[in-house]
Amino acid sequence: MERGKMAELESLETAAEHERILREIESTDTACIGPTLRSVYDGEEHGRFMEKLEARIRNHDREIEKMCNFHYQGFVDSITELLKVRGEAQKLKHQVTDTNRKLQSEGKELVVAMEELKQCRLQQRNISATVDKLTLCLPVLEMYSKLREQMTSKRHYPALKTLEHLEHTYLPQVSHYRFCKIMVDNIPKLREEIKDVSMSDLKDFLESIRKHSDKIGETAMKQAQQQRNLDNIVSQHPRIGGGKKYKKDVCASSDLEVKNTSPMSEQDSGILDVEDEDDDEEVPGAQDLVDFSPVYRCLHIYSVLGARETFENYYRKQRRKQARLVLQPPSNMHETLDGYRKYFNQIVGFFVVEDHILHTTQGLVNRAYIDELWEMALSKTIAALRTHSSYCSDPNLVLDLKNLIVLFADTLQGYGFPVNQLFDMLLEIRDQYSETLLKKWSGVFRNILDSDNYSPIPVANEELYKKIIGQFPFQDPELEKQPFPKKFPFSEFVPKVYNQIKEFIYACLKFSEDLHLSSTEVDDMIRKSTNLLLTRMLSNCLQTVIKRRNTGLTELVQIIINTTHLEKSCKFLEEFITNITNVLPETVHTTKLYGTTTFKDARHAAEEEIYTHLNQKIDQFLQLADYDWMATEPGSKASDYLVDLIAFLRSTFAVFTHLPGKVAQTACMSACKHLSTSLMQLLLEAEVRQLTLGALQQFNLDVEECEQFARSGPVPGFQGDTLQLAFIDLRQLLDLFIQWDWSTYLADYGQTTCKYLRVNPTTALILLEKMKDTSRKNNVFAQFRKNERDKQKLIDTVAKQLRSLINSHHL
Repeated sequence: MERGKMAELESLETAAEHERILREIESTDTACIGPTLRSVYDGEEHGRFMEKLEARIRNHDREIEKMCNFHYQGFVDSITELLKVRGEAQKLKHQVTDTNRKLQSEGKELVVAMEELKQCRLQQRNISATVDKLTLCLPVLEMYSKLREQMTSKRHYPALKTLEHLEHTYLPQVSHYRFCKIMVDNIPKLREEIKDVSMSDLKDFLESIRKHSDKIGETAMKQAQQQRNLDNIVSQHPRIGGGKKYKKDVCASSDLEVKNTSPMSEQDSGILDVEDEDDDEEVPGAQDLVDFSPVYRCLHIYSVLGARETFENYYRKQRRKQARLVLQPPSNMHETLDGYRKYFNQIVGFFVVEDHILHTTQGLVNRAYIDELWEMALSKTIAALRTHSSYCSDPNLVLDLKNLIVLFADTLQGYGFPVNQLFDMLLEIRDQYSETLLKKWSGVFRNILDSDNYSPIPVANEELYKKIIGQFPFQDPELEKQPFPKKFPFSEFVPKVYNQIKEFIYACLKFSEDLHLSSTEVDDMIRKSTNLLLTRMLSNCLQTVIKRRNTGLTELVQIIINTTHLEKSCKFLEEFITNITNVLPETVHTTKLYGTTTFKDARHAAEEEIYTHLNQKIDQFLQLADYDWMATEPGSKASDYLVDLIAFLRSTFAVFTHLPGKVAQTACMSACKHLSTSLMQLLLEAEVRQLTLGALQQFNLDVEECEQFARSGPVPGFQGDTLQLAFIDLRQLLDLFIQWDWSTYLADYGQTTCKYLRVNPTTALILLEKMKDTSRKNNVFAQFRKNERDKQKLIDTVAKQLRSLINSHHL
């Protein structure tokens, strides 16, 4: 029973499903009926569905039939009406056909006209389209033509701007044309061409400024010199209003900035030609000589093209190379000042350009790069100057070089470069300058001393007298009272040497100018250099003249007189230095002049040389001595050579009237002592093996002549018999032998009151031995006479006692 119910339920569900499918078939579009039919075939009851479908078709046929039966009469009436209409339609057709034939016949010309109008309209439309396209293309072609024209005329930055407009504004509007594609393909090539050409212009500019750096530097240094001169004038004559600025302020106004830096400049010249101006005309600024537009244009072009860093690196690299070339001095730079000037001009020109680039571009060069270049330039410049200045032997060239270095330093300092090291190096050159001055003045002193006549300066009138007084600080009231003609005590080399010392001081002062030194430093430098001049050069020259063989006693005497006056003039030299440096001698650490010592040393050397000359002259006279040591009787007068010698000494000491008293007295005493010593040596020399009492008596006459000379007072100032004491040794020795007073000598020997205190027993023994030998050889038969024998015994006894004295003295 349950199975029956289940079957009944399934039958009802299937019927409901079939009913749903049939509704879908009735209501669904034919194109979408496939899925519905598919569901039928997927089921198992398609037979029953077909039965259901057939039954539904039959129902619809019945409904159609009912409807047709209901409307049949109206259908018949409609057919009747249609038949009537067909007849009317046929008539209308014939009428239309006739009308059409007429219309075709009548409108044939119109069709032709319309066809022509159609063609005109088509052409008009094509022309309009063409005009529109050309309107778009012509600006592109014009811009391209303008681009080519700008590149041809080397207006590269405007060309680059034109290229940018062409690429981004005009070409996109006509990009579908083939010629535009060609242009687009050429744009990178054009950019590279612009880069290459602008770089070529930059290279030409760099080469041009390398060649013209000296001209740029010369102009900058001339401008600095004019500014210095103007500052000096203003400092001397203050007035309202300033002169031209030394360094141009390149950022003074925006207009100037735009004018100088605008890359739109249409000219591309490197160095502008400027004729040399006269000194009294205004010198153009260094930047006025240079057209920097190639640098600005190239910088802007590379910046626009995104290659600014490449450009900066290239520019800096090339300028570093140029800096090394500029800093390489020529091998013969030290020979002339022009060599140094050209070297400095090139360096100044280089850094003037770099300074201008620094202030007129943003980042092409920076301060660190400039400072690095300057440090390198400073070290190389100082090294080159140290090397080349050491070859300079002309103080004028060294002084000119110093002035040039100061101008060089001031010029670059005006552009903001530190130059302290240059001024420090100038202090080193100052020492070299002092050495060259010393060498020069050594030659000057030698010429003065060699050309001097070593005679007092004669003056015949007041004019000449005042002229000498004006050249040398000399005051002598007694000389002023004397009538003309009269003579100064010194010779010409005194005022000449004094003035040359002042000239030397002026030369030292010239070097210290513009070195930014204090008055104390200048004073110290001048005093030290002057001391070197006096103690080394002048002293050596004086010593050379004094030691020269052909310098006679008269010259030596005059040298002593001259050095005495020069020594007195040292205080005036001190005052002279004080006046030009404004530093008082009492200032702490002030160096004192050593002139007094120098002239004292020279005078002492001259005095010693006088003593030596006198002694040599005495020796020359003594070489003429021709004693007969075996003479039995003395002559009636002193020997001729000694008479001549005394006459020479008298005439010589007469010249010593202007010498300081002690000098003349010392010279006279020295000469007498030397004469006494030489006579003693002459008497005791080994070659004189024998002598007689007659020879001693002749020798005594000569000594008496010497004593007479000493008593005559050849030089004033000796007290009593002081000068005679020079011959006391000879006098006592001769008195002992001539008077044969041996008993007194032997008895009083060693006592302070001894009559023969100055007689040395060794000397007496030597002389006694010579007389003993004579007695033995000349008196062979005298031994048979009692007196002679006694005398011989006495000589032997005295000799024995003398030996005893000598031995006891040694013990």
